[in-house]
Amino acid sequence: FSLMEQLGNIGSEVSRALKWREKDEKLFNNAVERALELFDLTLDDSRWRGRLLEIARAREVFLDAVSGGKEYGSDLKDLERYFYYFAFVSRLRQ
Repeated sequence: FSLMEQLGNIGSEVSRALKWREKDEKLFNNAVERALELFDLTLDDSRWRGRLLEIARAREVFLDAVSGGKEYGSDLKDLERYFYYFAFVSRLRQ
């Protein structure tokens, strides 16, 4: 996958986490785990060496949002908006 596609896929899990946060703890936790797995796979991809800091920071902000936004004031809704554009651009290129 391209970086846009990978970040768009992470965004899908961010959206799922947001959707289930107050409704179903198990589905929320599953979405968080999948997002973290996708972050880690993206960070392990040698093609994105020049973008590792940005990707790692997005992962850190995501974890902050999941845990209530105490350190950075992060919010899943803001992250959903951020990742939406990667998915949008990825769809345009298909």
